[in-house]
Amino acid sequence: MSAEKTPVENLSEEEAAAELAFLAAEIARNDELYHGHDAPEISDAEYDALKRRNDAIEKRFPQLVRADSPSIRVGAAPLPTFAPITHSRPMLSLDNTFSDEDVRDFVNSVYRFLGRLPDGSIAFTAEPKIDGLSMSIRYELGRLVNAATRGDGTTGENVTENIKTIKQIPNRLPDGVPDVVEVRGEVYMTKSDFLALNEKMAAESKQTYVNPRNTAAGSLRQLDPKVTASRNLKFFAYAWGEMSEMPADTQMGMVEKFKEWGFPVNPLMKRLNAVEDIIAHYKDIGLKRPDLDYEIDGVVYKVDQLDLQARLGFRSRSPRWATAHKFPAEQAFTHVEKIDIQVGRTGALTPVARLTPVTVGGVVVTNATLHNEDYIKGIGNSGERIREEEHDIRVGDTVIVQRAGDVIPQVLDVVMEKRPADAVPYEFPKKCPVCGSHAVRERNEKTGKLDSVTRCTGGFVCRAQAVEHLKHFVSRAAFDIEGLGAKQIDFFFESDDPALQVRTAADIFTLKKRQEASPLTKLENIEGFGRVSVRKLFDAIDERRSIALHRLIYALGIRHVGETTAKLLARAYGTYESFESAMKSAADFSGEAWHDLNAIEGIGEVVARAIIEFFKEPRNIEVIDRLLAEVTPQAAEQLAASSSPVAGKTVVFTGSLEKFTRDEAKARAESLGAKVAGSVSKKTDYVVAGPGAGSKLDKARELGVAVMDEDEWLAFIGG
Repeated sequence: MSAEKTPVENLSEEEAAAELAFLAAEIARNDELYHGHDAPEISDAEYDALKRRNDAIEKRFPQLVRADSPSIRVGAAPLPTFAPITHSRPMLSLDNTFSDEDVRDFVNSVYRFLGRLPDGSIAFTAEPKIDGLSMSIRYELGRLVNAATRGDGTTGENVTENIKTIKQIPNRLPDGVPDVVEVRGEVYMTKSDFLALNEKMAAESKQTYVNPRNTAAGSLRQLDPKVTASRNLKFFAYAWGEMSEMPADTQMGMVEKFKEWGFPVNPLMKRLNAVEDIIAHYKDIGLKRPDLDYEIDGVVYKVDQLDLQARLGFRSRSPRWATAHKFPAEQAFTHVEKIDIQVGRTGALTPVARLTPVTVGGVVVTNATLHNEDYIKGIGNSGERIREEEHDIRVGDTVIVQRAGDVIPQVLDVVMEKRPADAVPYEFPKKCPVCGSHAVRERNEKTGKLDSVTRCTGGFVCRAQAVEHLKHFVSRAAFDIEGLGAKQIDFFFESDDPALQVRTAADIFTLKKRQEASPLTKLENIEGFGRVSVRKLFDAIDERRSIALHRLIYALGIRHVGETTAKLLARAYGTYESFESAMKSAADFSGEAWHDLNAIEGIGEVVARAIIEFFKEPRNIEVIDRLLAEVTPQAAEQLAASSSPVAGKTVVFTGSLEKFTRDEAKARAESLGAKVAGSVSKKTDYVVAGPGAGSKLDKARELGVAVMDEDEWLAFIGG
């Protein structure tokens, strides 16, 4: 895993793929914590830095973009506590900008997409980005009928009764509004109400809350609406979903209509044309930020004209016509008390600094990632210095900590003037601290470079790897066995009793049989279990003896294979037998099976190699064979074919397009299920040629690829 300060341009393709796999998993985990459980482990700045790092790597290595990339995913699945509501129109997230130059790039990209000169003729709205819980409220014939959280962007949680308790949200709209109105905005708690609530909780000797955003989200997700009503939540309206008719033709006009209908809107919202005026307004809002009675984490810019918004359209998870300009991360000074090594599921040894507690951005920080051996020394993955040469990290150092850039905060630099005289360089372990096996840095056969990560060679012999693998195996996206969590896995793994011991996945499914055969040890007699809980556990295990293929593949714990990648593999191969057979056939990284694996959209060579290496290991096959004696994988369901004539087809645009910009053409094709390529090959299905088309058109004719002009293309796709 690369350090945050390691330049993206210095990453090898293999290093980039490994980091993208890590980022996809960690961002998904934090999405679930933030959107699904209102219990984030990291700050917005940390989260933004993770996504910024992911986007930068994807931009340099577009061929490595994963099917489960955070750049094409929104939010997290709704909680089962509340009934689901499917949004009539998706609730997408926004892309982020972090500098004045980013804002200029955003504005210029709007003009460029529309084929216009950046002459200041396009207006943008700018308003504070409220740090609350996104909400969609639906009215029919003027009456509030339901309200839903963002959820995963497609489906949210039904919190209608709780929304009705918020005094600022009208239950009825005035006469004359459209028949169907969906108002979207942010539910939040003011700073003053948050402080008052915490004072009350402290006076009652109850646990206080962490911040207003999480408290607002938790208050809205109460099963008892009376609790929600007692929290004095507030609301700002700023967007919409389905509207049976549009009452205005601009973003500002729509927000003014919301105000007329009785919704609170943010008074700091402005309509501006010049990019320098937009940036100035951002800075002005930043200066006002400490005095506002609500939390904000940036400023949102949107193209004002709705017809231009429609032309600009959407990427997979965000609109092209809007962006969020985030405020910068915060930093603090503290001391390194010690350095610990954590061993993960894949054997990676990750150093973690234990810090003297310090508050950064309103959160107490006690740990910081040190990434790897080189990062401690101040060296990047390509051998470049990421700190001054003598600025290695040692126990006792005073360091600068930033809450941005990883799952836990990271150490940016060392304050050398405060280094203790007896501080010594940190010696990275040569043996695994858990099992004592050799810890090595693998060498890339292609580049000859050492891997940045040190790994334990113990495999399943290593308790840390085996335990973490089992925890992954029973996790929510894998086998999802109710009643078998991290605590229970630790108990069964540590047991020396053959009737209780669980060391591999197959042992989970033989546990009941071993218990029934044991004359002495009965799980129900052990503290923490009991007759009913044991019966439920065994029932939950038996329910998973038939498992979806993609869940099984994900549960195997193959490096770089996340949930979405597992689904791609399941759809491509259909059955587990076909999948395993193909992986074994590709063992020499050549031939048809190897080519077919790499040809799967979303599977790059690094991921493909990791899968093949997994199936080349005899111990892995032994574990899988034992598991398949207990479990039956289901055949994968195939996706229904789209009705679009270009769904699943590869299209190339060439020449000077006159009826639409290149970006518009690509966006429309992709929205219909087509893949847009930059070059013509035997796999190309259609070439759309404008005036001046050259070598690509010649290549298409040579290969017999169907060629259309712009009018023919529009007629073909339905205008």
